[in-house]
Amino acid sequence: MERFLIAIRNKYLIAIVAFAVWMLFFDRHDMATQYSYYSQLRDLKSEKAFYTTEIARITKAIHDLNTDPQEQQRVARERYQMKKDNEDVFVILEKEEAE
Repeated sequence: MERFLIAIRNKYLIAIVAFAVWMLFFDRHDMATQYSYYSQLRDLKSEKAFYTTEIARITKAIHDLNTDPQEQQRVARERYQMKKDNEDVFVILEKEEAE
């Protein structure tokens, strides 16, 4: 009990504890804010990685479309249902199963 009273009377210990409590809970950069910033940073890094791979994929597709006539023909047939004069195209749509 006597040690506890001595510790309470120590002004340096009180200052250190008060400072730690203030920095952990009441400051503008408290622990909860730092955790939310870290979560946002992690989410933004994953979005950046996703968009970087998407940009690379789309850039490659654009390059292929500009340089390869077979790729142009494939895209025209698949996306725009274009066909040659002497052929018939049948579009098959699959039904989604109702649950």
